[in-house]
Amino acid sequence: MGEWGLGKMMQSLTLGCDCLGEIRYLDAVLSDDRGGARTIANAVCIHEEDYGILWKHVDLWSGASEVRRSRRLVISFISTVGNYEYGFYWYLYLDGTIQLEVKLTGIIQTSAREPGRRPDFGEVVGPELYAPNHQHLLCARLDFDLDGTANSVYEMDAVAEPRGEDNPEQSAFRSRATLLTTESEAKRTIDPLASRHWKVVNPTSLNGLGQPVGYKLIPGQSTCLLASPSSSVGRRATFATKSLWVTRFDPDERHPAGDYPNQSGGGDGLPAWTAADRPLVDTDVVLWHTFGLTHVPRPEDWPVAPVEYAGFVLKPAGFFDRNPALDVPPTTNGHCSSGG
Repeated sequence: MGEWGLGKMMQSLTLGCDCLGEIRYLDAVLSDDRGGARTIANAVCIHEEDYGILWKHVDLWSGASEVRRSRRLVISFISTVGNYEYGFYWYLYLDGTIQLEVKLTGIIQTSAREPGRRPDFGEVVGPELYAPNHQHLLCARLDFDLDGTANSVYEMDAVAEPRGEDNPEQSAFRSRATLLTTESEAKRTIDPLASRHWKVVNPTSLNGLGQPVGYKLIPGQSTCLLASPSSSVGRRATFATKSLWVTRFDPDERHPAGDYPNQSGGGDGLPAWTAADRPLVDTDVVLWHTFGLTHVPRPEDWPVAPVEYAGFVLKPAGFFDRNPALDVPPTTNGHCSSGG
């Protein structure tokens, strides 16, 4: 995608097929390969949709019940990259949560196989047909500016407390915050067992509780690059060897593999920039989050693969003083009522 140009492969979206409901479309005007301009009609879809329960509680003593429905604003586009489709869906929620979900579908690459022989690096998906194991890895450039540019990044891990006077029942655990002070320290990988995520804060801007305003980056099910560091893709896509990189903002640093990944011999982009090991505390930071999936093909992926999902969530963590969705009105449809 970085070599071909994800934007120029955007597809026109169709009402009732790619998007449902009350829709607003945006056209995209892009440069073509000869320096001219071309328009992709209905390239971006904007709509709103119901998303289940936003919050709910039933008081066990009085029987009073309160429930609110969640809605989200969806901003999406779909690109066809060779034989694959990648759908990018930004979700904006009523409680301040922001989510990116990438939907992967299309036709998997296949090769012929010798009858009766199981492939070493792939899976059988049809008679005398196999699909190689592969990865889909993307990198999101997230330029945070929480109430200004004096931001810092912490790595957050859930850590069990050892038995002691403060933990006689041996069930306590704490949230450990590790400040990422330099670019060399901020090359990190996911750790689901520790519920690892990363929190961006602005210590110069406090919420009503006296805490620095913050947002946290919560990775989804993800992976890192399995190709050897000495391979062609390993040299050029070094960004994919880490789940998180943090850099000091530079307007010229736009693409994690550098400006010309197809012509690069390796080492461009994030590896070159972070070699300067710039300080990251209370400054203008950019988070680069690598996410994606390792695809071991199934027979069910042939001849057209059902959607696989990858993505991450940005969730307010002290950015508000309390639940910002308290003022969402109750649903009035004749069946749902509040107050018990």
